[in-house]
Amino acid sequence: MAVPDDPANGAPDGTGDDDEFRADEYRSVVFDEDFVRAARIQEYSAQERMGEHARAVRSRSLWSGGAGTGSRGGTPGQGARQGRLLVLFIALAFATAVYMGLRNPYVPPPEGVAEPLTSTVVPLAPGTPVPGGRPADLFAQSPAADYRIGAVGITMPAVRRTPHFTDAQVAIALSIAKDYLVQSSLDPDVLAGTASRPVRVLIDPDQLAQFDRSMASPSGDGRHAATGWLVRFDPGAAVVADPRIRVSGTLGFEEVAPDVLEVATDHTFVYAVRPAGGPPAAADGASLFTVRRELRLRFDRDDLGARRAELASAYVMAGPQDCSADPAAGFRPLPAGAAPTTVGPAASDPYASGHPRRAAGLCGVLAAPATPGAAPVSPGP
Repeated sequence: MAVPDDPANGAPDGTGDDDEFRADEYRSVVFDEDFVRAARIQEYSAQERMGEHARAVRSRSLWSGGAGTGSRGGTPGQGARQGRLLVLFIALAFATAVYMGLRNPYVPPPEGVAEPLTSTVVPLAPGTPVPGGRPADLFAQSPAADYRIGAVGITMPAVRRTPHFTDAQVAIALSIAKDYLVQSSLDPDVLAGTASRPVRVLIDPDQLAQFDRSMASPSGDGRHAATGWLVRFDPGAAVVADPRIRVSGTLGFEEVAPDVLEVATDHTFVYAVRPAGGPPAAADGASLFTVRRELRLRFDRDDLGARRAELASAYVMAGPQDCSADPAAGFRPLPAGAAPTTVGPAASDPYASGHPRRAAGLCGVLAAPATPGAAPVSPGP
């Protein structure tokens, strides 16, 4: 008799009592809920699952010769040898640099330090009697008759850029140079020897110690002449008789280094002076005193920003003076009517345009220039 759950045609082929026995055996294995909860589930990492195949490529050491090949080919140990060579090359270069530094130590020069001023001040002795008279008459009968008065006589050149300085920077340098000439040649207090600050504020700080020593203890050593920095009259010898100083000259500029601009000045200043303690300016006792100044002023970009200058050199001729007088501290003009002297190697004309003939010694002879108009007025008895 067939059981309802059995197949209609009996058991399939290939099955028998053994299969039914095994099915009954597995039915006896039962996992209750407490067993399932107590079971420990562990998931292995990818590297652990890979087992012995976890490291397909060996790590290389720069110093191990038996390194394996790279993932993209190459001979064994080639990368290691290249690494060793690179390290050895760097070490050798470093050792060479250290050795050369110890063998030939190099101390770089300080940047932006201004050099000391070098100055030459040459007194010019008169070759003829010193003319005297009223200042207006003396100017009218001298080569300075057509000179402009004061700062107007310091004319500016056309401004153009240089390879490393702009038009504006060149213009600033020229304006500072003009300010220096005005303060050092035309300021009444500077001329009288009672002030130096108007000039000092325009000088590079690296030169201030030299400037201060020149003002306090002037000497004709080529470095510390007060008259190399500015025009100053010995207050015991002469005073300015007319504030309308005649001026003529030129300004030029050039770039002497990528960071240095140089301005060259060449001007003649003509002063009407009279002996200290003498009659007023309108009296006939005035005379003319001529100063030719050739200066070289240098500027870096810091100087342009601070409106200051480095005075590199000064060549000054001034007369009429006695060659025995030391002009380093201040000029001592000879008064009207003073006799001529013949001291000096050659005559020098401070009124000449261009480069004047420079005195070869410590004193020159003031040439008698041709004057327009009447002869100079001679002083009375």
